[in-house]
Amino acid sequence: MQPAVSPKVSVVLPARNAEATIDAAVDSVRSQTFADFELLAIDDGSTDETRARLERHARDDGRVRVLSTGGVGLVGALQLGLAQARGSLLARMDADDVSRPERFARSVERLEAEPSLAGVGTGVDIVRHDQPPSPSLVNYGRWLSSLTTPERLFADRLIESPLCHPSVMLRRDALERCGGWRDGDFPEDWELWLRLLERGEQLVCLPEVLHAWTDHDRRLTRTDARCRRDRHTRLRAAVLAARFSSRPLCIWGAGETGIALFKALRDHGVTVERFIDVNTRKIGQRIHGARVVWPDDVGAPGDEHVIAAVGAHGARAEIRAFLDSRGFVEGVHFTVAA
Repeated sequence: MQPAVSPKVSVVLPARNAEATIDAAVDSVRSQTFADFELLAIDDGSTDETRARLERHARDDGRVRVLSTGGVGLVGALQLGLAQARGSLLARMDADDVSRPERFARSVERLEAEPSLAGVGTGVDIVRHDQPPSPSLVNYGRWLSSLTTPERLFADRLIESPLCHPSVMLRRDALERCGGWRDGDFPEDWELWLRLLERGEQLVCLPEVLHAWTDHDRRLTRTDARCRRDRHTRLRAAVLAARFSSRPLCIWGAGETGIALFKALRDHGVTVERFIDVNTRKIGQRIHGARVVWPDDVGAPGDEHVIAAVGAHGARAEIRAFLDSRGFVEGVHFTVAA
């Protein structure tokens, strides 16, 4: 099949030493029910048979273009894909994943129906071939599938990365306006979603499970220092500091998560005046100069902006319900960040 002069979708698939999985990944793209795409298969310095396999796919299917970076890393490969893309929509794909045949069709359909959306992700099936996936990843997948409105996704954007990167389809012009992916001491996908959202762009997750997301011990989210928990905290703090640097802040949660966020905010020059906690042993104490108080001492909406930073199961829902009962409006009077 020959590529359209100007395909609707450009698929960006970086690969490095992925000979064991690349054929299944590419086949799942070539088998999409939505056929108006080009596949930019980017060999990022492979030393195995990855490039040879990609070239075979290119010979078989004119929609496949093989590009090379020489080994610049994921962000550099993605930026090359963005620069070479001809489609108005850009879809991500990973070399060890498999997309369901309807993924592109459903994503294009939603983007065409809602011009206000800058991008969509999909629900994911988390696959691990050597053992069952961890309960935390399974819960993460369920959480992703709950972010089915732009408002819900925006409210939850600081909890974890609110879209599965390889399941995403984005408007190319929105990507170009914000400069695309950035290389830095942070997870490149979450940083991009936050940058888009802070610019006023809207993102959403389709509820359908349309992508099989492979987990293994070599995955970058497990091995790359940029994906460590402290990097996540710094990323949250940067967004919060930019939004609330001129307002009094209060952190709900005087545990490890809340204190780490307190320190990261302090590094941005932001003062947190109080902690809220339910641990009777902490009430009345000062942690790094900030007093610890009961939830009942939260005050009136608008006195302080409350940052909910408690990661325990069920805590977010309880905090949201409590603050809602006191007249606090999420996004105006409080933000959930764990």
